[in-house]
Amino acid sequence: MDTIEKIKTQISENPILLYMKGSPKFPSCGFSAQASQALMNCGEPFAFVDILQNPEIRAELPKYADWPTFPQLWVDGELIGGCDIIMEMFQQGELQPLVKETAAKYPKPEQE
Repeated sequence: MDTIEKIKTQISENPILLYMKGSPKFPSCGFSAQASQALMNCGEPFAFVDILQNPEIRAELPKYADWPTFPQLWVDGELIGGCDIIMEMFQQGELQPLVKETAAKYPKPEQE
């Protein structure tokens, strides 16, 4: 699978996906820290890809997304934006309903 196919698969399989530097618990840059914190505050699970561990994705995603920087938030297959947009949406109360509605569309299988 080439890198673009891998990116498309990640985006299609994860309704809420954050491409970031580091992880939500251990972000490796301030912008990724802010973005993941805002998402965590929405109270729904989300997937993430650490681009520092995936240099091929780090190289290809900006071209695929036509968005030059990280983090990148993808919701329901669409690029929402980077840290500034995520924070603005969060502060204006737009991120929470978007995340909740998207999470509700993709119920997790019940744990036995």
